[in-house]
Amino acid sequence: MRIKTKLTLGVGLLFLLIIILSLLSTFYIYSIKKDTQNILKANYETLEYSRNMLLALDKMNINKQQYISVFEKNLTKQLGNITETGEDKATYELRDNFRYLKTGNANDSLKAVMHQNIFEIMKLNMDAIKLKSDVAKKTSEKANMWIIIIGTFCFLIAFNLLINLPNNIANPIKELTASIKEIANKNYSERVHFLNHNEYGDLARSFNTMAQKLEEYHSSNLSKLLFEKKRLETLINTMSDPIIGLDQQGLVLFVNDEALKIIGLKQQEIIGKNVSVLAQSNDLIKTLLEHSQNLHKATPIKIFADGKESYFEKERLNITITPTGEDKTIAIGDVIILRNITIFKELDFAKTNFIATVSHELKTPIASIKMSLQLLEKEANITEEQKQLIEGIKEDSQRLLKITGELLEMSKLETGNIQLNIEKSNPNQIVNYASEAVKVQAEQKHIKLVFNIEESLPNVKADSEKTSWVLINFLTNGIRYSPENSQITLKVTKEDSYVVFKVIDTGKGIDSRYLNKIFDKYFQIPGSHKSGTGLGLAISKEFIEAQSGVIGLESQLGLGSCFYFKLPIV
Repeated sequence: MRIKTKLTLGVGLLFLLIIILSLLSTFYIYSIKKDTQNILKANYETLEYSRNMLLALDKMNINKQQYISVFEKNLTKQLGNITETGEDKATYELRDNFRYLKTGNANDSLKAVMHQNIFEIMKLNMDAIKLKSDVAKKTSEKANMWIIIIGTFCFLIAFNLLINLPNNIANPIKELTASIKEIANKNYSERVHFLNHNEYGDLARSFNTMAQKLEEYHSSNLSKLLFEKKRLETLINTMSDPIIGLDQQGLVLFVNDEALKIIGLKQQEIIGKNVSVLAQSNDLIKTLLEHSQNLHKATPIKIFADGKESYFEKERLNITITPTGEDKTIAIGDVIILRNITIFKELDFAKTNFIATVSHELKTPIASIKMSLQLLEKEANITEEQKQLIEGIKEDSQRLLKITGELLEMSKLETGNIQLNIEKSNPNQIVNYASEAVKVQAEQKHIKLVFNIEESLPNVKADSEKTSWVLINFLTNGIRYSPENSQITLKVTKEDSYVVFKVIDTGKGIDSRYLNKIFDKYFQIPGSHKSGTGLGLAISKEFIEAQSGVIGLESQLGLGSCFYFKLPIV
């Protein structure tokens, strides 16, 4: 029998019995209610009227007219509530006797007869109450019997469903789930065995067919998988960059020949070993592991191999997959790639040395040109045109001297030859030195320098000369890009464990697209007046970060800019 049919029959029968039980209970409750209402209305009220008439009859000697009225009122109600056999005869006799009593012919014998009439009425109703009570009791017993019978049937069916239905549904699902897990673990010989003629039987036959086909497919493609694995290993070995593959537990899965050369180990000494254990005896693996834990793309690593120094840029790729039929990705390991950048390093060194040499060679003749210009300026017999020509040559030579100075500073930074004299420095002295250096330049453009210096600033840990150079560079840029008759604010405050230097101008601001590039080497904002090398801010960044400081920029197009740097308090 199909599971759907079983559920329909079982639940349907239970539902039908519940409906029958509900209807039966409603019917018998209504019957009992009807019987009790008959007792209350037909008999209990008659007893109440009879009791009132007896009391009125006994008290007529006290106030005849008042109690005759009471007696007559209750007699009228009784005449309208005759329900039992023989009750009408006694009631009518009572009515006739009462009429005779009202005419004034009252005597004790008449009252005794009326008492007898009333007692007869009460007896008839009390017998009826007992009889109707017995009927209601039988109705109640019958209702209990049928409710118990039908309730027992409901209980038996519900109990049977409670015991058998969950097992009939859950057990095949449990067995099927276990078999699916086995298939997922590549145990393609797994089969399910509940082959009943129901939905689970159909599912079991479909599952067994699927497992059989998977087993056949797995067997037929095993050689192909081995071939593809061999081809992948060959491809990795032929790559010129060292490559190391790790699983999620840190075990080495594969390593190519280039990696073995620089590591200095054989393949059998590294494959299947934990990289953390290997790092304890191999400094290079330890270095790679430290870099991979700290950075996704590490800084260049210098390695001495094959009798020469080589430079490698390490990149660690986290490998994740989404299992078939699932939505959540899982990590299955990492691949460490060492890209050989030796040739680029050599070219970079050559470029740096070339720039340094050219800048150094240019600095001497430019200085000589400036001295010659100073001598020419002292000549008295020169025309106005000659003065303008000398002034133009002076400005150009000054710009060339600045450019060569920046190039020399950047060369020193790249080669590591620059020396910082980091000591306890007074922020006010740094501000005074920088402001004096740009004072003339600001006056020429009629730009007002506003100083907002917090009082009692603590000393900072910095190189005063290099820090002043950075502040001068910020102020010079602000003056260059601010309109005439504007204002530049130099603000210095204490924030947490830093002293913050801010240069706020009212220039045209910087587009948000270029904010993250503004401190890059040789970068200049497109469309701006390119009067420099684009190295000033890059050098400033190197100076500040070498002093454990932070440098940054806040700007909006059309609203000016705020260049700032933070230096740690001593």
